[in-house]
Amino acid sequence: MASLTLRTSSIATIEIGKGSRDRAEASVNGNVASAQSPPPRASAQSHPFASLSPDLVLSAVESLGYAADARVFALNSYENRVYQVGLEDGSSLIVKFYRPRRWSDAQIREEHGFIAELNSLEIPVAAPIILDEETIFVFEGFRFSLFERLAGRAVNLENPDDLVSMGRFVARIHAVGARVGFAHRGELSIERLGNESREFLLQSGFLEGDLQRAYETLSADLLTEVAARFDAHGPLRMLRLHGDCHMGNVLWRDDTPHFVDFDDTMMGPAMQDLWMMLSGDRDQQQMQLIELVEGYNEFFDFVPSELSLIESLRALRLMHYSAWLGRRWSDPAFPLSFPWFNTQRYWAEHILELREQLALLDEAPLRLI
Repeated sequence: MASLTLRTSSIATIEIGKGSRDRAEASVNGNVASAQSPPPRASAQSHPFASLSPDLVLSAVESLGYAADARVFALNSYENRVYQVGLEDGSSLIVKFYRPRRWSDAQIREEHGFIAELNSLEIPVAAPIILDEETIFVFEGFRFSLFERLAGRAVNLENPDDLVSMGRFVARIHAVGARVGFAHRGELSIERLGNESREFLLQSGFLEGDLQRAYETLSADLLTEVAARFDAHGPLRMLRLHGDCHMGNVLWRDDTPHFVDFDDTMMGPAMQDLWMMLSGDRDQQQMQLIELVEGYNEFFDFVPSELSLIESLRALRLMHYSAWLGRRWSDPAFPLSFPWFNTQRYWAEHILELREQLALLDEAPLRLI
């Protein structure tokens, strides 16, 4: 859920994503991911990255034949751990350590396989480096992947030309995503993002007293309305998506958006990747939508009926985000980075936010003019 600074690799399409592969004879220094990579050794510390020290990061990179120069910089990532590692030739690599037990090897391979498809069609994405036909490596129980470093600026959503370009490239991603489905990755659902988030928070002990009662009632009403909007829409066109296409996961470079961090790639409706590009008041969002769809329709057919799902998708993201913070609260990186979470003020504001979101569900959806 945080942005990475990466650069796409020049690679050909590789055959990934057909389930787990048994690679008993590792060809890259003995640390290719097996069908079921064992997690790091248990530690007296409870969080999964307790033993991931700078020395271990350097050793993992060097185990693949690189000569590191001891420059290690932690980047802005919380769900996983991501580092920029300097090499003796003056260049740098990005190293992504996957959170243990979050994804299976098969799920990561599907992510990498999707990225490889996009990359082979010259769609600008941050692709993992391939070594001896592998993209997932293991060191001291940690699964990790390597990426080239990419610099870029933030997308300017106030620039109509940037929005048209964003629409074009997201459409190209979706056109590829529509070819086949995922076999192992999850799909966007009210149950996973909404109901499971709600149940976790109600049972977690984070909410107490009046705040818990308010959240319990309001969240139930909100999810009832969200389910009604999805039911009213009917069957959805499900695609392989980026899944977390907020602007922190897009870098602008050479007048082109570059998409990074496909960690949350999933099956879902196209609107999940599009609504996060709309910001400001209703009139501003309406104008942004026109530019976005203009570019999108050049490469893939926009589904106007999905406009009715924007506020429902936003509601699910709000609920899932709070539950995500709660689920990760035992990881020391989270209290340090999100000190405002789990305070009485936070929960009061979150409940107010959900109440406002419930009201937005009653407003007419945006429309194409």
